[in-house]
Amino acid sequence: MNVKIRLTLMNFLQFFIWGSWLLTIGVYWFQNKQWSGTEFGVIFSTMGISSIFMPAIIGIISDRFINAEKLLGVLHICGAMVLFSLPMVKDPGTFFWVILLNMIFYMPTLSLSITVAYSALKNDNKDVVKDYPPIRIWGTIGFIAALWTVSLTGNEASSNQFYIASAVSLILGIYAFTLPKCPPLANQVKAKSFVDALGLRAFTLLKQTKFAVFFLFSMLLGAALQLTNAYGDTFLHDFKNVPAYADLLAVKYPAIIMSISQISETLFILAIPLFLKKFGIKYVMLFSMLAWVLRFGLFAFGDPAGGLWMIVLSCIIYGMAFDFFNISGSLFVETQVDAKMRGSAQGLFMMMVNGFGALFGSFASGIIITEFFTNADQSKDWTNIWLTFAGYTLVLAIIFPFVFKYKHNRAEESAIKAMNS
Repeated sequence: MNVKIRLTLMNFLQFFIWGSWLLTIGVYWFQNKQWSGTEFGVIFSTMGISSIFMPAIIGIISDRFINAEKLLGVLHICGAMVLFSLPMVKDPGTFFWVILLNMIFYMPTLSLSITVAYSALKNDNKDVVKDYPPIRIWGTIGFIAALWTVSLTGNEASSNQFYIASAVSLILGIYAFTLPKCPPLANQVKAKSFVDALGLRAFTLLKQTKFAVFFLFSMLLGAALQLTNAYGDTFLHDFKNVPAYADLLAVKYPAIIMSISQISETLFILAIPLFLKKFGIKYVMLFSMLAWVLRFGLFAFGDPAGGLWMIVLSCIIYGMAFDFFNISGSLFVETQVDAKMRGSAQGLFMMMVNGFGALFGSFASGIIITEFFTNADQSKDWTNIWLTFAGYTLVLAIIFPFVFKYKHNRAEESAIKAMNS
């Protein structure tokens, strides 16, 4: 089978697993189990906890001891067993530890799948810059396909979403062993210190004001990403409790509506080089923050009937909010950091977004929603929840351009040209 097709299938399955439950676990939590918002915030922190240390540890193992494709297979098979056990959990405390174990297995596979893809393409004499993006986009398509599968089969509030994810994880785990070999290369390159392997050297960048500000805002925007992942689908599901909305399409199949966000994400990727060339990284990141304000603000006033257009527009804007921050942020690191520590600096960027940012967003949102926006009958005051989140990102957008001192330069333009090549 053609190596591109094999890697395309790998990416499709990789994100199908995540899409099967990531946006719908809130519905399962609140409507099926009827557990509290504070406890749910802790559940969503598991991605952050695992992202802080597991990718680095697994990266060291794949660099020095075990083929990356074999590690990918083992982790997905272990994840399949954990996901299969989730429906058996009867209390939120145990659920936390089980979902944390699942994320410990899953989060390292995101970087491992990239390692396998890059290695296979290079060994097949392919151009990674040119050939990888069309392969990676099938991961987003897999995420969308999973959302549609769970929604159309009526499993958004059901434990079946975990069985679906478990089955696909098992399939990918077995399939990974058939992927092109990606052996450890530590014996072929200059040895790294343990500190460098963990990416800790990049923390010296925090001594520079521009990097300290950049990584701080990376964490704060990482928190915003967790808010939309955790509560978007649950927000639409709660309209079932309002008779006038209960039979509307957006309420029956909210995951399908939310999947517009991922469709938009694939489209805004294409616009990034143009925006970066014209405005520069600083303003593209500012556009991302303003997009988050609109994302949350439109949710606050939208509804599945006359306000459906606001919900759909919010999902479309998500593509700008997510892509413009993540890709422009990664490009900033690539163009501004010494080549000797670019890898560890990129790791620090991801740690701040998916690690500390996810932890902050999960814990804070759970407490805030429970303490201030949960009614006596356990229903949620969604309008004020979303307005609070919009206010949070608006404050970030106001402060950011004044404290982040950076000007558009030629090095950045060279990197943008490379994206287009």
